[in-house]
Amino acid sequence: MGASLLRLHFHDCFVNGCDGSVLLDDTPTFTGEKSAVPNNNFLRGFDVIDSIKAQIEGICPQVVSCADILAVAARDSVVALGGPTWVVNQGRRDSTTASLDTANSDIPAPTLDLGDLTKLFSNKGLSTTDMIALSGGHTIGQARCVNFRNRIYSESNIDTSLVTSLRSNCPNNTGDNNISPLDASTPYVFDNFYYKNLLNKKGVLHSDQQLFNGGSADSQTTTYSSNMAKFFTDFSAAMVKMSNISPLTGSNGQIRKNCRKVN
Repeated sequence: MGASLLRLHFHDCFVNGCDGSVLLDDTPTFTGEKSAVPNNNFLRGFDVIDSIKAQIEGICPQVVSCADILAVAARDSVVALGGPTWVVNQGRRDSTTASLDTANSDIPAPTLDLGDLTKLFSNKGLSTTDMIALSGGHTIGQARCVNFRNRIYSESNIDTSLVTSLRSNCPNNTGDNNISPLDASTPYVFDNFYYKNLLNKKGVLHSDQQLFNGGSADSQTTTYSSNMAKFFTDFSAAMVKMSNISPLTGSNGQIRKNCRKVN
């Protein structure tokens, strides 16, 4: 669940800022972000946010936003799995809208090359260093078969034992929603094995392996693979930057009573 909350926060912030928009359900007159290609049949953890919100509303109604809950939950889930901590600035308010189109265009796809990844992160005010560090969040969590099928059946820069393992759970033509860990070495521990795997051509996603593929990201990836403290420091700093992308404050937005719908 830790990976799910981290991913929710990430997918929220990359669409019009960290405003809780990803939490909104569709209605007969409104299409939210949950059905976007990067989110559909993939994002989890909405029930956890609902539970936290309900408990907080019972104590201090309409004081703590869903966007803030999501930011804090992402941080706490990383800590619970052995990762670093960071200071979460609070005071975000919740959006009253969401954007399916922006979710489809701005959330980095698992098929992207290094240059496109760098550009998407740059568009959000995040540096290449931030991008490589934030990608380390893939040291926990799962990937859907549909997002790495082409890699294991068509690409050559991948460890053969990993190919064999992944193909057993991801047939060439079926099982789109079958899942495999992004870091098979320590899938439930927040550590630097994600980067160690990349050095051994064991990146599950095409976009993962781009961080160690003869390009400009190789040096930083190599550093993280042998220096977990450096990774933790950079990851924490990048999470602070990401969680401050275009928050709604002051009189903008609202404090939702229910994270799934506007007041």
